[in-house]
Amino acid sequence: MERDGQLELYDRLAARLKEAHTRVRTLQVPEGVRVALARKLLVITAASKHDLSEAERRLDRLMADIDEGRFPEEQADARTDGTP
Repeated sequence: MERDGQLELYDRLAARLKEAHTRVRTLQVPEGVRVALARKLLVITAASKHDLSEAERRLDRLMADIDEGRFPEEQADARTDGTP
């Protein structure tokens, strides 16, 4: 029975992550902000492999920040600014 609950959580989280990636891709923000948000989503996706409920909490916080217009600082891409 516990396994069924984990599968439901996994399915729900996977659907929400897919939705979040689509939303980030369509945000009207500078490219550096979009990259920073995409990286956060990738970290949450990786975390979901180890702890589904923690990944869901992190996704909740990130989406709340996006809903309220709180975006990460724009990050310079090391490949374009000449730094290693």
